[in-house]
Amino acid sequence: MQGQTTGLIDTLLGLPIFQAEWVLWLLIGLSVVSVAIMIERAVFYRRHSVDVDGIKDKLSKLLNDGDFDGAAALLSKYDSLETNVVLFGLRSHQMGPESVEDLLAGAANREQAKYDKRLNVLATVASNAPFIGLFGTVLGIIRAFNDLAGNMSEASSSVMAGIAEALIATAVGLLVAIPAVVAFNVFKSRVKKFTENLGLLAAVLTASLKAVPGTAVSTKE
Repeated sequence: MQGQTTGLIDTLLGLPIFQAEWVLWLLIGLSVVSVAIMIERAVFYRRHSVDVDGIKDKLSKLLNDGDFDGAAALLSKYDSLETNVVLFGLRSHQMGPESVEDLLAGAANREQAKYDKRLNVLATVASNAPFIGLFGTVLGIIRAFNDLAGNMSEASSSVMAGIAEALIATAVGLLVAIPAVVAFNVFKSRVKKFTENLGLLAAVLTASLKAVPGTAVSTKE
């Protein structure tokens, strides 16, 4: 019975999945993917950042003058979460402030999805890379002790060298996870700032519509 168990263990250890090297290659691949996403998202956010305070001042003046076409032309010059959503609501200003608020909410959800794109991949890498590295370490330790069982004369050096090599997987897993965690938190804070700026411009639009006689739709009978 013991011989059968030993044979099964040797068979399992011979399978590719019990080789720790593929774990390191997987972690390297995840690192490349996460770095590519970091660069792409950083460039995306930079290209779609605008001077919200400057736009707010110009938009307020145009809306106070009743120049809705001019306000739409102003927002059309930019390609950002804030301006795209407010422009969507502005084009339906004749429907009244309540309807515009509903349109703004729907457009904000759709536009924000573009800014959250691929951040879930960073979150997945950040949360799972340490476990993948730990898995590689476990595989390496198993192989080290298996080598020890087959060569007791070099017990100390064999085990220590095997464990040292196995711990590399854990270190690489942490090395992949930490930048992904930092990048994810930074990018989420950027998206939060964009949505806060959107709230400011949206408030300017709805407040201006409510101040214009005849645009506010009464709910009283």
